[in-house]
Amino acid sequence: MQMIVGVGNPGLEYKNTRHNVGFDVVNTLAETWGIAFKQTRFSGQVAEGIILGQKVILVKPTTYVNKSGECVLQVMNYYAVERHELIVVLDDFDLPVGRIRIRSAGGAGTHNGLRSIVDYLGAGDFARVRIGVGPLPENIDIADFVLSRFKSDEKESIKKAIKRAANAVEVITNDCIEVAQTQFNCQPHE
Repeated sequence: MQMIVGVGNPGLEYKNTRHNVGFDVVNTLAETWGIAFKQTRFSGQVAEGIILGQKVILVKPTTYVNKSGECVLQVMNYYAVERHELIVVLDDFDLPVGRIRIRSAGGAGTHNGLRSIVDYLGAGDFARVRIGVGPLPENIDIADFVLSRFKSDEKESIKKAIKRAANAVEVITNDCIEVAQTQFNCQPHE
């Protein structure tokens, strides 16, 4: 079983913002595979289903990005999910728009949502799929940037990146992270 967490903020005011690409990927997976989300007693929306013959749990924390770890730990405890079964999908302003980077473990870097998950779990040994939403422009606050919407000339790239990231999660779920890294840790045109 794999638990796939999309990091983002709940509410219409955050829809289509840079910080919500994790939600967008998880929503794409749910739509593609006919998996329905429901409100639960957890601090998030959870959906159970099958992707390529593998049982998955899709999660969208409603705790806001900075407290994502609270929901992740609740769901992992309930379903007895181990860290090696966790895939976190999130934005990364250090990567150019549309670039995908997959890692099997690591630190939180500058992402507060990832930091929250690492803090709640006590370790960073879980898969993460980062989607580029940057670069961060000079003289702009990080929070203002990640809560902004994509410019018109970025929209096609991010739309393709969301689809590619969903495909990458499918590969990780069905095959292994190394295969996904080989296929997706490159520029989209490579």
